[in-house]
Amino acid sequence: MPSALPAHASLPSSVRVGPGHGGLPVVFVAGRTGSAEIYLHGAHVTHWAPAGAAPVIWMSAASRYVPDAPLRGGVPLCFPWFGAHDGDAAAPAHGFARLLDWELADAQDDGDDVVATFRLADSPATRSSAWPHRFEARYTVTVGARLTLALEVTNLDPSDVMFEEALHTYLRVSDIASTEVTGLEGAPFLDRLGGPDPQAGEDGPVRFAGETDRIYLGTRSAATVVDGAVVDGAVVDGGVVDGAVGRRVRIDKLGSGSTVVWNPWVDKSAAMADFGDDEWTTMVCVETCNIRTDAVRLAPGQSHTMTAVLGLTA
Repeated sequence: MPSALPAHASLPSSVRVGPGHGGLPVVFVAGRTGSAEIYLHGAHVTHWAPAGAAPVIWMSAASRYVPDAPLRGGVPLCFPWFGAHDGDAAAPAHGFARLLDWELADAQDDGDDVVATFRLADSPATRSSAWPHRFEARYTVTVGARLTLALEVTNLDPSDVMFEEALHTYLRVSDIASTEVTGLEGAPFLDRLGGPDPQAGEDGPVRFAGETDRIYLGTRSAATVVDGAVVDGAVVDGGVVDGAVGRRVRIDKLGSGSTVVWNPWVDKSAAMADFGDDEWTTMVCVETCNIRTDAVRLAPGQSHTMTAVLGLTA
């Protein structure tokens, strides 16, 4: 079992570390205003619920809980690339971060919230990968009435590095047919099912009538708001509307220029061994990202933080 906290550190009563599915170690958070579970394997959030509310995060009942495979559902951390690696067909999809054990570096109460920080640094395994650079990643998970996820990456290499990153958030819905995503109106997108050319933005919300795999890409110009993102200090609303139960999940973000919206639908679900054949009806992914033209470049010693904030709204 990987280390939980340094020997000199202690856990608050709201946090404990114990075995989860498959014997993998889990950080269990039971705060005054919310609860969560985070596996050290991939620093993977598998549960979050505000106090008195149904769980917001979706997990597949078919997920594998083994050291050499990613979990299916929750919030996978995609880093340092997204999807298949362009130059190495043997490299794992979505990078190595979700396949490695992270260290629980700190955990403490902060008012009504509980804050847990996880750490991953370069190792012989990462330096022999398709992205061999020296780095430190710190992932801060703040659990309460809202769930705040902040991924900070620091370049420890002597030269510039470039990477992609995503908080691949799976959200629980009652029926995908009555679910829509708002806040992306008018934003151009890449349809990964329809070719490489960008598509013009749509006037209305995203609705689902088949497999959906879209990358909404933003610009980096000053005060430009894209994809429900916070870019250069300006804010636009975005969220998932679950029509069957009337629940709204708002996703704010900072330091991110891309948003992915994904639902595998019938055929792709059936083709995935770790995804139940009918589970596509109860989930949608709305992912906070920096991918493709929004990939992050860092000079030596520089850091970048990408943050997503999830909350229920009336």
